[in-house]
Amino acid sequence: MPSRITILSADITTLKVDAIVNAANTALAPGGGVCGAIHRAAGPKLAEACAGLGGCPTGEARITPGFDLTAGFVIHAVGPVWRGGEAGEPLALEGAYRSSLVLAVANSCRSIAFPAISTGIYGYPGGQAARVALSTIARHLTEGSTLEGIVLCCFGRESFAHHRQAFSEVTETGAE
Repeated sequence: MPSRITILSADITTLKVDAIVNAANTALAPGGGVCGAIHRAAGPKLAEACAGLGGCPTGEARITPGFDLTAGFVIHAVGPVWRGGEAGEPLALEGAYRSSLVLAVANSCRSIAFPAISTGIYGYPGGQAARVALSTIARHLTEGSTLEGIVLCCFGRESFAHHRQAFSEVTETGAE
């Protein structure tokens, strides 16, 4: 499992992967942060494709072509807004990651890149979100996934540190 996961700081819109994940809102509308960056890099056809999907509930994901991106697909994952951790946020965040992984495999992707879903304007604590991400990805890989490469693309040193720590915890406890 560890050899299939890479953690790095980069611009997710430039990565050479089959699919990149957009930290989307329920309307799948262009937004700020990573969502805005992905929409700008993909071009206006991405917003048109998203508008045709009719939205996406929290904890799920939808897929569109990548349009002007290097990646062939954009998977729009809707993570939860942080409300203190007692409103089902971990389960919803796990669902967003799991749904993204399932869509990638169903669309014959071999590689996928994730941002730190829900940690920006949605306020999910970075360390907790990274643990949910890594444990969900590890579980998916142990279930026989065909994905060969999973990139956790971090924005900033703090996010990178949270993901490295979570990676260590998940591989150390054998949750791989």
